[in-house]
Amino acid sequence: MVTVSKKYIIDEEVHPQEVVIPWEQYRQIAEVLGLDLDEEAIADLQQARRDREMRNRDAYVDLDETR
Repeated sequence: MVTVSKKYIIDEEVHPQEVVIPWEQYRQIAEVLGLDLDEEAIADLQQARRDREMRNRDAYVDLDETR
């Protein structure tokens, strides 16, 4: 679990408008959410999901065989 330090920016009517968080915490959140993935990695994950849903065992590699 990530604890986030934050500062709120409010308008003249005391309504929150923005939140500022430290850069390193932003990077951790982006990584957890997958926001740091490129298009190829996203496409690979989508294909893996389809393979799993279709129970396509040929698409997977036995981890013991990769060592």
